[in-house]
Amino acid sequence: MSGAFEALRGQLQEAAAAFADGPGALEGILLGLVDDVDRAVREPLEIFPVCHHSPASAVAMARRLREKQPKVVYLELCEDMAPLLTELRNCRLPVAVQAFATDVKGFPAEWAPLSVVAPITEASAEYQAIAYALDTPGVELVLVDRSADHVFQWDEREPPAEPDAAPPEEEAALHGDAVGVEIGDLRPRFAELEDHLLRHGRVRHWSEWWHQYVELPLGDSDHDTYRQVMFLIGSLFRRLAPGDTHRVRVDEDRERYMWTRMREHLAASGADPGDCLYVCGAFHAASRVAEFGVEGADGFVISPRSASTWQYGLIPSSHASIEAQFGLAGGSVSIAATEWAKNLKRTRVKQFQLDGQVGGPKRKKTAAPPPPAPDPAPSDHLSGFLRRPPVLDKLDEAELLGWSVEIVRAARRNGYLSSTADAIAVFETSILLAGLRDRAKPTPYDFQDAAVTCIEKDVVPGRRDVRRLVEIMMGGDRIGQVGYDALPPLARDVHDRLEPLNLKLQQRGVQRALLDIASRPELEPCSDLLWMLRYLMPHGAARPIMGERRLGERPIQESWDLALGTHQRSLIELGYEGVSIEQVLEQRLRRAAYHPRATAAKVLGAVEDATLYLRSARLAGELGTRALEVLATERTVDGAPEVLRRVRRLLAHYRTSEPVLPRWIEEFVRTGYAHYCTLLPVAFADEEAGVEQVAAMLGFLFSMEALALSLGCDRTQLELAIAGSHPQEPSKVALLWAAQVQLGRLSRAELRERCAGLLANPLVLPAYPRYLSGFVHALEPAPGLADFVVEAVSNAFAELPDRLLLPWLPTLITTLRSRGAELVPLLVREAGRLFPGRLAALDEWVPPWKTQPELPAAPRKAGGSGLALLAAHPAACDAVASLLGCDEPWGSTASGGLDLIERYPDSAAALEEVLTGV
Repeated sequence: MSGAFEALRGQLQEAAAAFADGPGALEGILLGLVDDVDRAVREPLEIFPVCHHSPASAVAMARRLREKQPKVVYLELCEDMAPLLTELRNCRLPVAVQAFATDVKGFPAEWAPLSVVAPITEASAEYQAIAYALDTPGVELVLVDRSADHVFQWDEREPPAEPDAAPPEEEAALHGDAVGVEIGDLRPRFAELEDHLLRHGRVRHWSEWWHQYVELPLGDSDHDTYRQVMFLIGSLFRRLAPGDTHRVRVDEDRERYMWTRMREHLAASGADPGDCLYVCGAFHAASRVAEFGVEGADGFVISPRSASTWQYGLIPSSHASIEAQFGLAGGSVSIAATEWAKNLKRTRVKQFQLDGQVGGPKRKKTAAPPPPAPDPAPSDHLSGFLRRPPVLDKLDEAELLGWSVEIVRAARRNGYLSSTADAIAVFETSILLAGLRDRAKPTPYDFQDAAVTCIEKDVVPGRRDVRRLVEIMMGGDRIGQVGYDALPPLARDVHDRLEPLNLKLQQRGVQRALLDIASRPELEPCSDLLWMLRYLMPHGAARPIMGERRLGERPIQESWDLALGTHQRSLIELGYEGVSIEQVLEQRLRRAAYHPRATAAKVLGAVEDATLYLRSARLAGELGTRALEVLATERTVDGAPEVLRRVRRLLAHYRTSEPVLPRWIEEFVRTGYAHYCTLLPVAFADEEAGVEQVAAMLGFLFSMEALALSLGCDRTQLELAIAGSHPQEPSKVALLWAAQVQLGRLSRAELRERCAGLLANPLVLPAYPRYLSGFVHALEPAPGLADFVVEAVSNAFAELPDRLLLPWLPTLITTLRSRGAELVPLLVREAGRLFPGRLAALDEWVPPWKTQPELPAAPRKAGGSGLALLAAHPAACDAVASLLGCDEPWGSTASGGLDLIERYPDSAAALEEVLTGV
C-alpha cells in the first residue's frame, strides 16, 4: 500500500467518524475510494481516465501526449473497428464508426439488423489519441474493448416492442436505434445520488452539473491532479452504483476483456508498459477485478464470435444525435465544442488533428518535440484539490453582452417581438441567476434560462423556441459528413451513376433534379436508380414531384427532390447489405417474400416490385412461385382484396408486353380458383370475414373464370361453392344473390322481388341498408349489376325513413371512398344514363324500372309458348337454324318450328330468354 495518500486516508477516517457517529459503512466507502485511486495511480501501464466529449479531458489528453510521447496507445473502443479509423481523415467530424449486421446468426431474429456506433467529435480525448497515433511515426494504436459481436452476446434485452412515441427529429435520429459504445461513460447510476448532486448544485440536469463542478475546475489542472480527480469520481460512481447484477457483470467483463487484450499485446510485441498509454472511461479506470494491471490474473476466457456477418463503415453524426443517444442535455455537446475552442486558446495547448482532415484547419509543420522527461513518483494531489475553495471566475461583461445582443437578433429573425430592452433584461437576468446559483460568472446554461425567461414569454411564434436558438448561437448542431473516398462501394456507385444530373449530392438539403428523358434518353438509367432509392431509403431522400412508375410504362419527363446528403447514413447502411442497389433491392424483395409471416398479397407485391423496378423476369418468376406456395397454405381470406388487385395488374401487364403468360401466373390463377372455391362457403358463414374480403374472392373467381377454365378448372366447383353458401349477415346475403344472378341461378326479376319484399317487411327494414352495402360491394364480382345497384340505392333514398337512411350514409360514403377507383365510375356512368340530364326534366321524370312492366319468366320446357315465339320471329328462327346446320326449307311454320324445338330444346329455351330479356 502506497504512503502517498496516508494523509488523505486519515482525514477521511476522521470525517467518517464525525458524520456517521463512528466507523462503519461510510468509512469503508471513503477509504475504498482512496484505495482505488492509489491502485490506479501506481499501475506501471499509465491509465488515462476520460469523460466522453469532455473538453477538459481532450485538453489534458493533448497535453499528456506531447509530454509522454507514448509508443503504444490502448484505446477503449471495439477492437474490430480499428481498420476504419484511418478513414476519419476523409470525413468532416462529427462522425460515428459503425458495425452493422443484417445476416444475423446466433441472435434472436427480432434483434436484426444489429448496429453498433461509436461517435467521435473533435472535442473528445479519444480523437486526440487517434490523431496522435495515426500521424506519429512509430506509434501503434490498439483497440482493446470487446467486439461488436460481443456487445450483443452480453446483451440480455427483451425483443423490441412497437414504438409508442413519435419518431425523433431528423438530426437526433442519425444513429437510428443503434447501440452506442461510449468512451468515458461517467454518470451516476444511483438516482438518489444524481438528484442530490443536482439539488445541492442548483442546476437542472447532469450536463450542467458536470460543466460547472468538473469541467471548469479541471480545465487548468496539471496532469496528476486531473488523473486523480477522475479516478476518484469514477470510483465514487462505481461504488455507489445500484446492485444491477447484469450491468455490473458486463462492466467487469469489459474490464477483464481489455486488460486481457493489453497483456496479450504486451507479450506479443515486447513493448515496455512504461511507453504505453491506456485511454479508457473513468468509470472503468478504477477497476477492482483480479485481471486489473499488467500483473493481473489470466483466467478470463474470451468467447468466440458468432457466425453473423458484420459490415463496417463510417456514418455521419451530429451533436443532437449524440445527446439523444446518450441521454445528455440538449445543446451540451455544442457547448462542449465551444468550451474546447476557448480552452485551446486559453491554455495554448496544440491539438492533434489528422493530416488532411476535412473541415479542419490546415496543420502547420512544427519542430520535433523534445524527448519526454521521466515521470515523477506519484504524490497526493487530491487533498489540495478537495480543500481548494472554488475559483470564482470574473464576470466577462463583453462576452455576456455579445451573447445578449446576438440572441435578440436571432429571436427577431425567428418572429419574436424582441428589442434592446430584452437584451438588457437577458444580460441582467443571467447575472442574477448565476448569483442565485453561487457562481460569479454566468454559464451558457444560466444565459439560456435567462433568454427563455425574458424573450419567449410562453409564446413560440415560429418553428424554433428560444432554447434551440441559444443552442444554435453557441455553436449549433454541427452535423458531420463522410467523404467520398470513405464511402462503401454501393454509395460511391450511386454518386457515380447520378453524375449526369450535375448535382452536389453530398451537400445537405434538398436539391431539385429535372429529367427530360424524351430528349435525353441517357437519363433513363438515372430515373431507374432514383425509383429504387425511393423504394429503399427513408421518405424524403428521393421524392418524385412529377412522374410515376407503372407496369408497362416508360418515363418521359420526371422531376425529383433529392436529399441524399441529409440521408447519408441510410445510403451508407445500404452499402453494408450489398455492392449495388440492384443487389440490395433483390435481397430485400426475396427476404420479404420468404419471411415466415409473408402472405400471398405481400409476395405478389414483391413480384410487382421486381417487375417494376428491376425488370427481372427471373426474380419475378421465382417470387411468383413462392406466392403460389403461400396462397395454397393460407386458411384466411384477409388478403383477398389485395391479391385480386395485384393479380389483375400483373395479368394486364403480361398480356400487353409478353407473347404468352408466364407459367407461374397461370398456375396461380388455377390454384387460386380452386382455393377460393373451397374457402367461399366458410367465408360466407364466418363472422370474422368481412364483406369486402368475400366480394374480392368472388371477383377473383368471376374475373379469372375464363382463364381458369382454359387451364383445366371445372366450373362445377364454383356452382357447388355458391350452392353450399348460407350466409346470415345481410350484406353477405345480398352478395350471394348477386353471385347467383351472375351464375344465372337467379333472374333480375326475382332479385327485384326479393328487394321489394325487404322494403315491404317492417321487421327487415332496419337491416335494409346493410343489404345495400352488400350490393355495392357486389360490383366487384358483377359489374354488370351497376344499373340494379343504382336502382336499389334510389329506391332506398325514396322509401327509407331518415332515421334509417342517415346513419347509413357514412358507411356508404366510406365504402365508395375506399373503393372509389373501381366502383364510383361504374355507378356514376350508370346513373348518368338513367337519370335526366337537365334539372327541369327531373320533376316529370319517372324511373325506368317503374314504367316498364316485367314480362313473366317463360318456362324452360319447349311447348306452346315457344311455338308462338318462333312464329312471331321467323327471321330469327331462320338465322338460328342456319347456325345449327338446318339449311332445309321449312314445311310450315307450325310443323317446322315444332320439329326444330323438339330437336333442339336447350337452344330454343336460350333463344327465348334472349328475346324476352329474362
